Amino acid sequence: MLLRTLCIDIGGTNIKAEVLDDEGRSFGEPLRIATPRPAEPVPVLAAIEEVARGRVFERVSVGFPGVVRQGVTLTAPNLDAGWSGFELARTLEARLGKPARVCNDADLAGLALIEGRDVEMVLTLGTGMGAGLYVDGRLVPNLELGHHPFGDGRCYEDRVSDRELARIGVDEWKRRVHETIAQIRPIWNFRTLYLGGGNARHFTQRELPEDVVLADNRAGVMGGVRLWSAS
Repeated sequence: MLLRTLCIDIGGTNIKAEVLDDEGRSFGEPLRIATPRPAEPVPVLAAIEEVARGRVFERVSVGFPGVVRQGVTLTAPNLDAGWSGFELARTLEARLGKPARVCNDADLAGLALIEGRDVEMVLTLGTGMGAGLYVDGRLVPNLELGHHPFGDGRCYEDRVSDRELARIGVDEWKRRVHETIAQIRPIWNFRTLYLGGGNARHFTQRELPEDVVLADNRAGVMGGVRLWSAS
C-alpha cells in the first residue's frame, strides 16, 4: 500500500502544501497561502491546519526555514523568535492526528534533487538563502550557510535575499549569486550544486556553470516524501 504524505513547505512569504504518494503522484491541487504576519507559531499552525482540512493522508512532512533538531525548531530568522525551542513535530502530531517529521527546508528540498554520490549541495533563493549539504547521499543537517559572514561584514543572505533583489534589480542580484557560487565552490568542492527556491526562476540553465543545475521549485514539497526514507 502506498502511503500519502502531506508535504508542507513553510516559507517566509508563502506556505505550500501538497499530498503525494511514495512515487510522487499528487492527490488534489497543490495549495499556496500567504505566511501569516507576524509569523508566530499559533497563526502558522492554524494555517497548516487550514491546508490540511479535508485532505486524506497518513503522515506529515514539513520543511522549516531554520535549524531543526529531532522535530524541535531552534531558529527561524525569517519568521519569529517564538519558534526557538518549539516542538513542532510533536505539536503537529497532536493537532493533525498523524505522525510528523520536520526538517530544515533547504535540507528537505535537496532530498528530492540529489543523486546520492560524492559531495552535493543545494542553495535555495527565496525570502532568504537556504543551503543543504550531502555526502554520498547522507544529509549534513542545518548548514545555515546563508548566515555565514561574507565580504563586507554582511552574510550571504544579506546580499542575495528577496529584499535585496527588489532593491538592486535582477542583473546585479544575479551577479551576486554567481559571486556566492564562486566563493563556496573551493570551500566545499561540490560535484553538483542545485539552485532552487522561488527566485531561481530569474536564471536559465545556460547562465549557470556546468556543475550548477537549475532545480524544480517543487523540490521543497517533493522532498517531504523522501524524508521518510532518509532517516
